[in-house]
Amino acid sequence: MNSDIPRGVANSGKLHMVHGLFVGIAIVGRILHRLGICHQVSFIRWFVARFLTRLSPVPVGLRVKDLEFSEVPVRVYEPTTVCDGLRRGLVYFHGGGWVLGSIDSVDEVCRHIAKESDTTVVSVGYRLAPEHRYPAQLDDCETATCHFLSVAEAEFSVDPHRVAVGGDSTGANLAAALCQRLAKREDGHLPSPCAQVLVYPALQMADFNLPSYQQNHAVPILFRGRMAFYFLQYLNGDMSVCQDVLEGIHVPTELRPRYKEWLSISNLPPECLARGISEHPTPEYDGGVYHTIKAGLEPEVSPLLAEDDVIQKTPPTFILTCEYDVLRDDGILYRKRLLDLKKDVTWQHVIDGFHGMINFFNQGWLTFPSAARVVGSVCDYMKTL
Repeated sequence: MNSDIPRGVANSGKLHMVHGLFVGIAIVGRILHRLGICHQVSFIRWFVARFLTRLSPVPVGLRVKDLEFSEVPVRVYEPTTVCDGLRRGLVYFHGGGWVLGSIDSVDEVCRHIAKESDTTVVSVGYRLAPEHRYPAQLDDCETATCHFLSVAEAEFSVDPHRVAVGGDSTGANLAAALCQRLAKREDGHLPSPCAQVLVYPALQMADFNLPSYQQNHAVPILFRGRMAFYFLQYLNGDMSVCQDVLEGIHVPTELRPRYKEWLSISNLPPECLARGISEHPTPEYDGGVYHTIKAGLEPEVSPLLAEDDVIQKTPPTFILTCEYDVLRDDGILYRKRLLDLKKDVTWQHVIDGFHGMINFFNQGWLTFPSAARVVGSVCDYMKTL
C-alpha cells in the first residue's frame, strides 16, 4: 500500500506483487528478530537463497568453478568455445545494499554475460554488512580484482589489459570506487581495469533530494529512505541519523558549493525534470551528524564526489540507468562529469525500467522480460572491449 508505481513502469502489476512479497519477508524477519530467534537480515538472506534464487545446471559451452582469490570467495565463468588468442574478462560485484546479495543471486546474469559475449567472468563474494562495515567490501573487491589481474593470462587465458570491472547498484558503487582507488595508486605493478560497467549505480550520499529521489521515492524495489538505510549500514549501522541524512543536514556548509556544482539539476537532461520536482530548502548543518557519517562523503563511498584529477584517470565507462529508479540521477550526473572531462562514456537509459531489474533475469516465475534488455546491453558493451 505504501508503494507508488507509475504507469510507465514495465510489468507494473507484477512489480507490485513482488514488492508485496519482499515487504512480507521483511516483516516476518522483523518479528523473528524481536522474538530473539534470528536477525532480520539473516532471515531475509536465507529466504531469498532458499526460495527466490534459481540455480540451474551449467549450460553447454560454459565451465563454472567456485574458487578463492587471496581468501575472497569467487565464482569463475569460462566459455569453453575455441578462442583465437586471449579472452577478455569482467570482474563483477553484485548489488544488495552492501547487506544482501551473493554470488548465487547474480549467477544467471554472469552465466549469460560469459556465454553471450565470450568473456571470462569473475563474480566476487565480498563480505557484507552489518557483520562487516566499510571498507571491508571494497577491500575484498580490490583483493579479488588484483589477484585475477595477476593470474589472468597464466591461469585463465585472459588478457589482463582487457579486464573490466562492473556491478549493479551498490556493486556498481564498488566498481566505480575501485577504479578510482586503483587510478590513484598507479604503481605500474598490474594493469588497470580497461573499463567500468555501472548498472544503475549508487554514487553519492550527499543529496537524497535529487529529482529522481523525489519522483521515484516510493517506486519498488528501492525506496528513497531505504537507500539512506543501506548507506548507513555500510558505514556504521547508526540508524539514528537516517532522517537527518535524508534532509541533508549532514553536509558541511563549506562543501555545499562544490557539491552543488556537481549535483545541480542544471546538469540533468530536461526530460529528467518532466515529472516535476519541488525546491528543497537549504537545511541547517549539524556537525554531529556529519561526524557520524563523515566517511560517506569520501569518494570511496561517494565516487561522484571525487575530484576531477581522480575521475580523469578512470577508464572508459558504460552506465545504465532506469527512469523509475531513485538512483537514476546518480548515473546521469556521473556521466556528465565524465563527459566534461572528455572521457569515453556509453550510456543506456531504460525508459520503462526500475531499480533491481537485473535480479529478475531468468528467474522462473520472478522473471521480468525487461531484465533481458539490461543484461543484453552489458553483453553488447563487453563485445566492444
